Amino acid sequence: MARLGELEREVMDLLWDADAPLTGREVLDLLTPTRDLAYTTVTTILDRLARKHVVARERHGRAFTYAPRVGRDELTVTLMHEVLASAGEDRTAALVHFAETASVDDAQALRDALARIEAKNAPPPAAEPVELETP
Repeated sequence: MARLGELEREVMDLLWDADAPLTGREVLDLLTPTRDLAYTTVTTILDRLARKHVVARERHGRAFTYAPRVGRDELTVTLMHEVLASAGEDRTAALVHFAETASVDDAQALRDALARIEAKNAPPPAAEPVELETP
């Protein structure tokens, strides 16, 4: 899955927020208040997202409908892993730089997430030794 451009992210937001799959025309109608786009541009974006396996495409009559295949969180995680992979051998430096530039709220969210992960992966507490009475 490749990184998404600005228009692709906007289209994904529309699909995530929709109650049902959308046609290319419906996506165009939702985008036109903020953008001046051609129908073919929107269908090209939707087809590109389908090739990236980010959206599912299904024929309904003469039109296709599009629905997200992945959630926001899953896509974000995938994109973050791709960016880290592009950092090469020194992923730690990229992570440290990210942490240093994170907002206070994002840094707290990272600390909270790491604490949850550590708690989940911690070994169970050892059982207290039982003293047996000898007769």
